[in-house]
Amino acid sequence: MTAHPPGGGPTTTAPAVERAADRVGRRLVARRGILATTVLAALVELLPGGLTPLATLAGIWLLLVAPTAVWYGPASRIVSTRDGRVLLAAGLSVLSSIVVALVVNSVLPLVGVDGPLTRAALATASALAVTVTAAVVDPPVKDPAAAPWWLRFRAQGLPTGLVAVTVLGTLALVLSVAGPVRLNNDLGSGAGVAALVVIGALLTLLMVRHRRYSSSVVGVGLFFAAAGLLFLSSLRGWYITGHDIQREYEVFGLTSDQSRWDMAAFSDPYNACLSITLLPTSWVRLTDIPGPYVFKAVLPLLFALAPVLVHRSVRNVAPPFVAVLSAVLFMIFPTFFTDMMFLTRQEIAFLFLGCAMLVLTDRGRALRRRRITFLVLTVGVVLAHYSTAYVFLAALALALGADFCWRLLSRTRGAKPAAAGEPAFVAWWIVVSAVAAALLWTGPLTHTAGQLRSTVVATVQEVTGGGRQPAAWSSDVAYSLFGGERSSPEERLRDFQTVTLRGTAAERADGVYVPWSAAPDGAVEPAPEPRLPLTSLGQAAEDRGVDVSAVGDFLRQAVARLWQVFLLLGIVTSLWGRRKEFRPTRDQVTLAAGMVAVVGMLTVLPQLSVEYGVLRAFQQGLFVFAPFIAAGVVWACRWVGRRWTEALACSVIMLLFFDLTGVLPKLFGGNPPQLHLDNAGTYYDIYYPHAQERAALAWLATHTPPDELGDVQSENLSDRYNLSHDGTAVPTTARNDIYPLLIREDATVLLGTTTVRSGEATIFHRGDLVTYKYPTSLLEETKNKIYSSDGAEIFR
Repeated sequence: MTAHPPGGGPTTTAPAVERAADRVGRRLVARRGILATTVLAALVELLPGGLTPLATLAGIWLLLVAPTAVWYGPASRIVSTRDGRVLLAAGLSVLSSIVVALVVNSVLPLVGVDGPLTRAALATASALAVTVTAAVVDPPVKDPAAAPWWLRFRAQGLPTGLVAVTVLGTLALVLSVAGPVRLNNDLGSGAGVAALVVIGALLTLLMVRHRRYSSSVVGVGLFFAAAGLLFLSSLRGWYITGHDIQREYEVFGLTSDQSRWDMAAFSDPYNACLSITLLPTSWVRLTDIPGPYVFKAVLPLLFALAPVLVHRSVRNVAPPFVAVLSAVLFMIFPTFFTDMMFLTRQEIAFLFLGCAMLVLTDRGRALRRRRITFLVLTVGVVLAHYSTAYVFLAALALALGADFCWRLLSRTRGAKPAAAGEPAFVAWWIVVSAVAAALLWTGPLTHTAGQLRSTVVATVQEVTGGGRQPAAWSSDVAYSLFGGERSSPEERLRDFQTVTLRGTAAERADGVYVPWSAAPDGAVEPAPEPRLPLTSLGQAAEDRGVDVSAVGDFLRQAVARLWQVFLLLGIVTSLWGRRKEFRPTRDQVTLAAGMVAVVGMLTVLPQLSVEYGVLRAFQQGLFVFAPFIAAGVVWACRWVGRRWTEALACSVIMLLFFDLTGVLPKLFGGNPPQLHLDNAGTYYDIYYPHAQERAALAWLATHTPPDELGDVQSENLSDRYNLSHDGTAVPTTARNDIYPLLIREDATVLLGTTTVRSGEATIFHRGDLVTYKYPTSLLEETKNKIYSSDGAEIFR
């Protein structure tokens, strides 16, 4: 029967009201279920001597799953796609866990709690934050006619391709864990090479089937591939392995050991990065996962969402193939799989940056909410990593200026008022607020703006000629189309020696340092770059007149420049080409212009190139201009005809993937070893901690007076040798290095495994590593050897 209102006539409002009531009821049930599980997880955390497996699950729920679930509602008001909401909610959950820990760390000491970052305090605060968020946020926006997901699943089954992607992705992850574990046990690189082959097959599948697979399925595949690539390097070594990550872990230890984040404990920009202090401390406390594996596995898994965010943000404005290709380009850029997992603070900053770009490109929701969310995420970048924030803020300011010029030019040319006056996403108040937040954080709150000031002063002096001109740029600029030539190791070693002699002249005259005359003539000279031995394929190529090593060196240089050529092609064809591979929005164009300008400044200004590597800046820029590079690749492959364009582009990209990740160099040999495939090479020699070194450190700590631990000299490349007796970090400076000119008369000198076994050491000078032959005879003649093993020696 048809219902009639009191005044007569049919109506259809009753069914609509019933459907709305059902939706509200389902949301209430889901919300109550989330809150009940959150309370249960908090109780598990509060149990004395709680079971570790249950505590781990409870901690993951409190830190990631429950916050993501409750942030999904607000995310639906900000972005219009379902997978975009999940990604944004995940990013907001990571940011909220940092904020919760910061609030706990700031409030509890006011009531007399000296160590606030305890399991009980963090669990209670996390549960309370989930409850409050669920109580105040708006419910998610849903299509009134849309059926619940479980009904759609029952009717349609699994999404197309999900099974194949999941199986390949799981296999890639298993091999990516097995590869480094086998290498850590000196069992060879077969599993690592197999992992790269499977990851390559997964990426190929995603590109070939981009029309059949939904964006959610593609996102799942990209996450598996990214996690596999990161694990191959992040799981190397049984201890913390890498460059920046070793110092990051030392800073994390200050917070974790004291159960409190305190800038006074170590006044350094690293300690101001909450991504490596409060965030990992929360994970260690609530999940019982050991600290090393939070850094080696948990945080890389969070960063594995970055390529997925690149795909989703580009998919908002570009065709599916360009979106997939953009994410793949982001992943196969060498910095992603060789350095990012050793830059934990930048991994988390990149997660927030990817979420910000997702919000910027999704124009299906109200502009004001998107702008506010963008600003919140930008503040998250500031809290996570100072350098990433500086680069991003500079790009935003330049984008704002570019948009102003665009609108002015449009009006000058007589454009329609609506077109010329269309509001840009990046508003002046966003830039001003973000800059103010950065100044407040690095200024009165943490007092860590000194590095920024010194960099700006040095850069101004370089530009105006008011200071000493540097000997060279960072060698990263050699990969740029417009950069200078790479300095030779001899030139950099000579410049380091000149700088060292000038800086230590007064102390040297007072006899502080060991006499340089004690070293044999010509003892310090650059060491040859390590190379893999030629395989049978490589030897066959050599026999036919092909210089395998020269070809490999050429390809590495050519690939870096090829990326920039594709970027220029993509910008030109996307803006002025007759046939466009994708049509960028004005915001994308202006922000890409700002980011390209920042990368250009880092390339041409020596001080900036040293302080913030060009390759890291380019990796950050890929969040913005990856679709332009993808469009350039597609345009360059058009000569084979429309039918085969995507196939050729896919083939080119996968050839680059297998070359850059080391699969092809491994087949031929003659190329520098890479850490994720070999127990050899520069990164292995200087960043891989060995058991012999740890044993020597333990012996030294028990045979050295506490007040002399700060006088130990070792290679100044990482903090794996940092010794302290009072729980505080020992700042590492260039004068603590073991370079012969820096050996002090009264210092204890620790030689690591590489120096003991191969007679080589490495310095870091103006953004570059220089390996040289070490004159051990200098120590043998001037000091006494008090400890010796097959992988470490100590002189005093």
